[in-house]
Amino acid sequence: MALPKITVARRIVAAPAPGQTDAAPRWSRGLRRGGACENGTVLTVRSARPEDAAEVAGVHVRSWQAAYRGLLPDEYLDALRPEDRMGHYTLGAGDPSLPSTIIAVKDGAIRGFATTGPSRDIDAPDRGEVSALYVDPEAWGLGVGRILLAQARTHLHRSGFGEAVLWVLVGNDRAQRFYRADRWLPDGHRRALEVWGVVVDEIRYRRHLD
Repeated sequence: MALPKITVARRIVAAPAPGQTDAAPRWSRGLRRGGACENGTVLTVRSARPEDAAEVAGVHVRSWQAAYRGLLPDEYLDALRPEDRMGHYTLGAGDPSLPSTIIAVKDGAIRGFATTGPSRDIDAPDRGEVSALYVDPEAWGLGVGRILLAQARTHLHRSGFGEAVLWVLVGNDRAQRFYRADRWLPDGHRRALEVWGVVVDEIRYRRHLD
């Protein structure tokens, strides 16, 4: 089934630019870092590659279906399919103007991913952006998101950004608590999007990178 149409005030999907390359981004060539989950298990964080697209899409869809249940229409969430998302990522792109994605791997499976790049907001051209951070619902509460977010901030800082922004769906209280715990704060900007005739709002968070 094709992905249902969404009309957005501004696009918010992860790594939305078309096209893929096999070259790894300069900042992440050879990247393979580890972190400890809350239960003590070891997590490997590395740059995403084109061949990771199917697993990344699976995490993306499952996370949306769990996190946005009750916030977005059930008909839309139930119709999401990983195969419809796979072609939208720029995994392994070498162009610094395109989004860069890292993945968290545990026991050989991708448990989450984070996508960063230059801010797409007209009023924040000199800031970085965390455009996506999704964790497989089965791995919620293990610290996967915390590790990915720390790595995403580090990448943006090393890329020369002093501040970064991200957008959170209003009503997604779990995500808002998560980002506030990492010292992200609302900056007063909001935007609206329409999903299957339902208008929902997003709020922008901002953080200094240090």
